[in-house]
Parts: sequence; structure tokens; C-alpha cells
Amino acid sequence: MAAKARAAYTLSEADLKSIGSHGILRSYPKNTVIVSEGDTTDSLYVILEGRVKAYVSDSDGRQVVLSTQGPGEYFGELVLDQGPRSASVMTLLPCRFLVVQKEEFRKFLLQNPAFALSLIEKLIARVRALTENVKSLALMDVYGRVARLLLELAEESNGGFVISQRLTQQDIASRIGASREMVSRILKDLSVGGYLTQSRTGIVLHRNPPEHW
Repeated sequence: MAAKARAAYTLSEADLKSIGSHGILRSYPKNTVIVSEGDTTDSLYVILEGRVKAYVSDSDGRQVVLSTQGPGEYFGELVLDQGPRSASVMTLLPCRFLVVQKEEFRKFLLQNPAFALSLIEKLIARVRALTENVKSLALMDVYGRVARLLLELAEESNGGFVISQRLTQQDIASRIGASREMVSRILKDLSVGGYLTQSRTGIVLHRNPPEHW
């Protein structure tokens, strides 16, 4: 079984030490909205502790989760174009951030070309991921989108493939643009079919889900 590896662009210890002199530390409790879609804030956030989700929503409160991030990762790099925030970000756990103002971030990039290249690679990966998401929404049924997400999130561990982050059925539904009820039905069928095991600690994939259900 081969799970699709996610591109994780995290800061090295050297990068953290270098960028640390350009920012300030801030802590937030769980379920705090750090930035809102459409805001004109001008800061980069480096996650030191905790986990966040990036999402978009409509006027009725419906959400689509774009990604989740953890320690060593960062968000807010799009402030470099001086445009509004393209998504909202909320803490999923108590979090501690290093917050770097836009001008300080620019200065850091000029002084650290290797990190600037890494940032470009991250943005390219994001474009590719968004293209794949649009493709799956347009061409895949709900089952196909669930299977694709599970394979993207799974990581090899002790000879198996595990999704260690705690995902509720609503989390999955928000990620793929489907109802929670439909996701629940698909996960139950995959579990009965022996493709996965669900527990409070995560999901274990025993083999690739079939291409069609």
C-alpha cells in the first residue's frame, strides 16, 4: 500500500532561531480565530505549539477546511502581496506562535535565500493541492473524495499506515465538501470491509480503499 505523502514545509531549528529575532511570542486558547478571511492584517505566524485549521466559509456559516497545520509550520505568507487574507485560521488546540510583521518577514527572506526558496516550493505545492482539490470536487463522487483524503493524510508507522491526527466525521465532511451523514456511511462501509479501523486515537488503513464503491 502506498499513501500519498503530504508536503510538509516546516522551519528547521536554525530557521526558528534566525527568524525568532524578528518576531514576538503570542499564545491563544483553543477555538480562537487568529485571522479572518478578508482581513488586511500583515503578519506571518509560525506555530511553535498546538494545531490550527485554515478554512473558508459562507454567510450561512458553512465551512470548507483547506488544511491543518502543526508545530514548525507557518501561515500568513500571502501578506507579502499586501492583499486581504484568503482564508480564516482557527486554533484546534491551545497554541503558541511566533508572530512576524510583514516588513520583518521581508527582511528575513532577503537574509535567508534558502528559506525564500523553500517558501516558493511551499506555494507551488499549495497551488498543486488546490488544483487537485478542484479536480476531485468536479470529477469525483463523495466516496472518491473520502478515499483520496484518507490516503493523503496517512503516514507510515510501524509497517502500517496511520492517520494520527484526530478527525471527526464533520472534519472530514468539511474537508471534502460533503455531508457528515454521507461520510459516516462511507467510513462504516470501509470499516466493515476491513479497509480501516477507527479509534479515539486515529484511523489505521489496512489496505488501499477500492477505487469505486
